[in-house]
Parts: sequence; C-alpha cells; structure tokens
Amino acid sequence: MDKPTTHMLSVDERRGGTKRTNQYIAATSAAIGAVIAGTILAWTSPALPQLEPKKNTTESHAENLLRAGLNATTLINSQGDPAAFLLDTAQSGLVSSILAIGAALAALPVGILAQRFGRRPTILILAIPFTINWVLTIFANGAGMLIAARFFAGLGTGGICVAAPMYISEIAETAIRGALGAFFQLFLTVGILFTFLVGGWTHWQTLSIIIAVFPILLVAVFWWMPETPQYLLGQNRRRDAEAALRWLRGPDADLSGELEEMQKDIDTASRQTGGFRTMVTNRASLMALICSLGLMFFQQFSGINAVIFYTVNIFQSAGSDIDPKIATIIIGVVQVAATVTSSMLVEKAGRRLLLLQSCVIMGICLVVLGIYFKLQAAGTNVTSFGWLPLVCLILFIVSFSLGFGPIPWMMMGELFAVEFRGTASGIAVITNWLLVFIVTLCFPIMRAAIGIYSCFWFFAAFMALCVAFVFFLIPETKGKTVAQIQTILGGGS
Repeated sequence: MDKPTTHMLSVDERRGGTKRTNQYIAATSAAIGAVIAGTILAWTSPALPQLEPKKNTTESHAENLLRAGLNATTLINSQGDPAAFLLDTAQSGLVSSILAIGAALAALPVGILAQRFGRRPTILILAIPFTINWVLTIFANGAGMLIAARFFAGLGTGGICVAAPMYISEIAETAIRGALGAFFQLFLTVGILFTFLVGGWTHWQTLSIIIAVFPILLVAVFWWMPETPQYLLGQNRRRDAEAALRWLRGPDADLSGELEEMQKDIDTASRQTGGFRTMVTNRASLMALICSLGLMFFQQFSGINAVIFYTVNIFQSAGSDIDPKIATIIIGVVQVAATVTSSMLVEKAGRRLLLLQSCVIMGICLVVLGIYFKLQAAGTNVTSFGWLPLVCLILFIVSFSLGFGPIPWMMMGELFAVEFRGTASGIAVITNWLLVFIVTLCFPIMRAAIGIYSCFWFFAAFMALCVAFVFFLIPETKGKTVAQIQTILGGGS
C-alpha cells in the first residue's frame, strides 16, 4: 500500500514518529458502512410517502385522472402521483419497524463472528445483506419484497454497528482514538443527509439505485485495509500484526512499546474465557457492560426521536411555512456539522464533559419545549415566542450530536477488554436496537394519550437521571490504554 513520505507530513501528524494518515484512511473506509446504515435509516422518510395511498380521494380527482389518460382505478400515492403498488397502514408500519428486529437479531452473532474470524472479513461480509436489501427494494413489486428487504437491511445495519466501531477503536492510537471513534456517528449522519438531499426530489426506486452503490464502494475501498493488530496477535500472528501496525503508524514509528502493550493485553485475555458468565462476574467487565448499556439506554431515552418527529411542527410554531423536505435537510446539516465538531473536541474536552453537557442542555430544551406546547394546547397566545422552540430544536440537535450521538458508539469499543469485546458489543447493539423499537412503537401512543408536552417532560426526567449516571459511573477514557481503562473500571486508580 502507498506510504506517504514522512517529510510531507506535519509535526502534529507525526508525534513520536507516528504518522496518522493511514489511520484516518482505514477508519474512513470502515465508516463507509456507517454511511450505508445512515441511508437505510433515512430511506423511509422520502420513500414511504410515495408508497402510501392518498387520503380523501374524491370523484373529481378520478375524473381528472381519466382526462389525463389514466384509469380511475390507478393507484395514487399520498403525493398525488401514480404508483405501481401502495402500502396500507399495517404494511407501512412493518416496513419501518422490521429494520430494528433484523438489527437486534444480527448484533450478537456478528460480534461472535468478528471475535472468531476477524474484524476485517466481518465488515466485508456485511456488504452481502446490504446489497440484498437494495436489490429487493429496487425490484420490489409489493409489500412482501419491501418487508424482506428491510429485514436484510436490519441485519446489515445491526452488524455494522458492532463491527465498525470495534475495528476503528482497535486500529487507532490512543491519542486520536476518540476523534476516529466519532467517525461512525459522523458518517451515519452523512448517510442520512445524503438520503434527504437525493430522496426529496427523486422516485424511491431511483433513490434506491443510487444508494445501492455504497455497499460496492465499501468492498472496493475496505478490501485493501489491514486487519486489526489486536486480532492478529490473538491469533498468534505476530509478524502480520507488526506489518499491520507498521502500515497504520508509518515507517518511522517506534512500534516496540505499543506492540508489547497489545501483547500483554492479549496474554491477559488468553488466560481468561470470554464467555458471558465470566464477563458478569469480573468487576471491570461488568462495570464496562453497565456503562455501555446505560449509555445506549440514555441515548434512546434522550427524546431524540420525539424531537425529530416533531421537527415540522416546531418550524411551524416559529411562523415558518418551510417545506418539510427542507426542514429535514436543515436538521441533517446541523447534525453533520455538530458531529464534526465533536470529533475535534472529544480528545480535548474528554468524553465525560461532552456527555454531561448533552444531559443538561437536552434536558433544559425538553422542559422548555414541553412548557411551550403545553401553553399552546391550553389556548395561550405564544406567537411572540415562536422562535423559542426553534432555538431549542437547534440546541438539542447540536448537544445530542456533540455527546450522546457519537460517544456511546465510541465508548462501546473502548470500555471492554479484548476477550469480551465481540460479545459485549453485540449485547450493547442488541439493547440499542430493542430500545429504538420500543421508543418508536410507544411514542405515537404516548403522544396521543398524554400530549406532546408531557412526552417532552417524560424524556427530560430521564436526562436528569442521566446526569447522575454519567457523573458517578462513566470513567474518562481520554488518552488511556485498554489496560488503564480496565484498572479504573475494576476499582483501581
């Protein structure tokens, strides 16, 4: 592989003889999987309105169709355009929700697969369910094919949520592990924004054809990346591990210390079994599991889905008649920009500070949104404060994207010792996707039963609990090796 000459690299890029270009290349290549996951998550937003029937179709509309040369029985979607097939309410809901089920089912097996056969081949294999999804979607002629496609999409998405953060964490040197760890969430938001930009003005099948290029791109680019040195050492392939580390760190880097540190971690891991029982009886690994699952829980109970779901209403409250497509694009741009900022701040500010600001700022924004919409529901004239929910929306998205968006995924790859990393990451991702399913399913029911303002307060209460959780339980992992993190989690200093 091409190795840029060291005289072309800046001092910042070559601390201690180490150059970081190839680490960024490897992390970016793995994060293409996150772009695919982002496109899958966002696909329903522009696609489902084109697949749902138009409500309140009148006889005059049927007459207009006949004048246009179409049969009165032509299927018309919610945008008023002819469609090859449409989804009823139940089918539409299943197309949306089956993704979370597929993701939850794939997470643990993919973690075990990555532990046994390696991170690199596991990521490459995940291109298969991604590709099956888009092939089924492109050629779908009914609800059955779309539901099957979304199930395969879930398998790939759940798998990449395990394998990509694990790979990125293991190829990164300690000094930039946080910055590279933010790549997963960053590229996820890039995939979402790309889908909003293209999908807002294209047919859903055309959108699917365009997005189908990304799994091919993943294989074409990631094929040339090395396996992680930790996995290779665990397989007693020290020479291969040294070659991989040499490519990642550069020709002038002193690898002896880092390689020995990795070997020590692997030797410690080899003396233990990596099963679930061992994990929950060992204090350090149990605390790592509690921290990781807690972060996943508060990520989903931050109210992010409620706020995103209510975006258009918030824009309207600000007196804006902006097109919903433009509103989603604005939010997508804010997410990407804030996640980029997070990747630059995480090694300076640390994980804990960014998580704490997320809890506090998101909690305040949720309380304010709840008060605003409660007053509005009570008939109070709040038009002069229409800007307030919009400010809260932007602050909420920025705060989430700085902290609870990227950091739970990042720390999932940092907290666990090598022998538990595959299994524990699988459990964390299963938990995340089950929570996605629960929140997505329950939120519309809650909104109908107690009102949107009470939903905002409900999630604000969890953010108050989250402050205590982060402050007392989450360790600072900035600049620390795996061994140091395990010592902290185990009760040492």
